[in-house]
Amino acid sequence: MPALASASTIESARAGWDAWRASRLASVTAPTGNLALVETRWLPPGTEVSLEEALDGRPDSVTATRLKRRHIGTGEPEQGVRLWDADSPAIRHFDTVDVFPFAPEWVIEATFTPVSEARAVPFEHIRDNGGTRDLVVPGDITFTLNGAFHNLSAFDDDGTLLLVFGDPTNGRVTYGGGRFLQVPREPGADTVVLDFNQAYVPPCGFSIHYNCPLPPAQNRFDVPVEAGEKLPVFTGGFLPH
Repeated sequence: MPALASASTIESARAGWDAWRASRLASVTAPTGNLALVETRWLPPGTEVSLEEALDGRPDSVTATRLKRRHIGTGEPEQGVRLWDADSPAIRHFDTVDVFPFAPEWVIEATFTPVSEARAVPFEHIRDNGGTRDLVVPGDITFTLNGAFHNLSAFDDDGTLLLVFGDPTNGRVTYGGGRFLQVPREPGADTVVLDFNQAYVPPCGFSIHYNCPLPPAQNRFDVPVEAGEKLPVFTGGFLPH
């Protein structure tokens, strides 16, 4: 099971890092980006609210969208509305997202072993008071790093593997609830590249109106992952929480 990626893979990751940084900053400040979310409202069962009603009394900078999930206790479908403000206080006070310098040692090649059937793994979410929601994990991501074997669970996020991981930097120089990493995988490929230089602050680090998954035990590193994003930086003493 390989760990450190090839020189060409590392150089490719380094070459694309500045573009990734720019795309992240553009994404979080977009009119429906992480910093724009100002309300998540879950509707009582059987309640219907139009987006026009949800926007009643709101300024023109606000956009409404729908969302859905299953109730954590009953499994019944729930409907909700989100409000996004392109002129939110978080956007107006946002400066940047601090990052670690590019770290070639955190570009890792791993083995991906698919499971024969969709496997659900319980993930605790930050706003569920200790409850868990089952997320589909389509395979195992395994590698050995500094003599330690890792078997990570990345869940299927609309066709993309999303790794939620934790490490000793959390709550010190990175977001306390862990970080996210998208894991590209070619169809049928038995290897994936984990470029932790593209680890990023979860949406919950930008707005309290998200309910982010937390790293399960198998996704927690004993060593500091000093790569990727640290924390968002705001001006004027603004705090997103």
